[in-house]
Amino acid sequence: MRLFIDTNVVLDVLAKRDPWFGDAARVLAHVEQGRASGHIAAHTLTTLHYLLTRHLGQGKTAAVLIDLTTLLRVEPVDHEVLQQALALGWRDFEDAVQAVAAARSRADYLVTRNPRDFRQSLVPVITPPELLTLLG
Repeated sequence: MRLFIDTNVVLDVLAKRDPWFGDAARVLAHVEQGRASGHIAAHTLTTLHYLLTRHLGQGKTAAVLIDLTTLLRVEPVDHEVLQQALALGWRDFEDAVQAVAAARSRADYLVTRNPRDFRQSLVPVITPPELLTLLG
């Protein structure tokens, strides 16, 4: 199973944000155990770096993101992805980029805490608790 993981789910784990940390961590544990492959958009890394550096500092953030990229495959956000996302006309461009990158990566599910943001996604959208129920 190919899971495209939205920025908020990864940030929930890395920043240990409650009440979402537990479910998000279990999603990544399934990836770590080989029960699914995990994918993120390239711009997710830049966003995470910006947000985490303020709390963890430059060195610790770099180490965390290096570990993350050994677990999750980074999918490109290139000219075509951006053009397709713009053509969607969504109110939130970043969500549109996530949705297009998920589709381009041939993901089975886009995992997010905010499924309403992805109502028009070409990839089925699922929350971490829903995914955990599906995986058993």
